[in-house]
Amino acid sequence: MPGDFPELIDPWRLLRAADVARALNVSRSTVYAWAESGILPTVRIGATIRFDLAAVRRAVEKMQHGGPTGEPAFPNRRS
Repeated sequence: MPGDFPELIDPWRLLRAADVARALNVSRSTVYAWAESGILPTVRIGATIRFDLAAVRRAVEKMQHGGPTGEPAFPNRRS
């Protein structure tokens, strides 16, 4: 992910939903839905939602390896 997006390498940078969507090749609404359901952890600053790069990486790794049942951690995204 960050290899393709060098501006995301700073481990202290909090990402916007648009950054996460671009990196994961999904829509912003999918990122917000995953955040609301707890799939992607968020950092709230007032009413603003941001995403920690390390937490996004862990969530993606969890998705790749699946949960205890072997099912993907992320729901199917809609086209």
